[in-house]
Amino acid sequence: MSFGHAVTDNAQRRVYLCNPNTECEGEILEASRRSESLHYPWVFPPKRQEEYETYLERIRSGRTIGFLVRRKSDDCLAGVINVSEPVMGVFRNAYLGFYAFSGFEARGYMTEGMSLVLDCAFEGLGFHRLEANTQPANVASSALVERLGFRKEGFSPRYLMIDGAWRDHDRWAMLSDDWPEHRQRLFAP
Repeated sequence: MSFGHAVTDNAQRRVYLCNPNTECEGEILEASRRSESLHYPWVFPPKRQEEYETYLERIRSGRTIGFLVRRKSDDCLAGVINVSEPVMGVFRNAYLGFYAFSGFEARGYMTEGMSLVLDCAFEGLGFHRLEANTQPANVASSALVERLGFRKEGFSPRYLMIDGAWRDHDRWAMLSDDWPEHRQRLFAP
């Protein structure tokens, strides 16, 4: 199932979104293994079947909404974006996690993919706020969320357990009513 269809300016983007499933397991595991040096020490995507099954279970349980970013020209897998721990009601908040695969980094694919996820999350799913927490030394991830218009809200010492240690993170957020202006700026002719 693709969520990109709801976006009016989708034609301007070189990527589209689809959902992770059992059919793309091998492709994702191979891309994760191939990208290990790009991801380390920031993120640890599934590289084994059991890890991928756990990821799919988080999606089935509603703890994660997973998106694959694919290049339109050849359907190649460029990256993954996850909307995690969604809470609706009066909060309407979730956390973003994301990573590109080797060969697709620093080409704008994740910026375009994340913009589609923001469209889907705010316009289609009804979120009010999305947070992205990045490790301060992860310059690429911080630049991505800043480029999209996320506002830096603060610093959280020892915020998340990553690779066996509590890691500091910068907290970034985007509100639904701020996104249209940022989208327009990104995709202005």
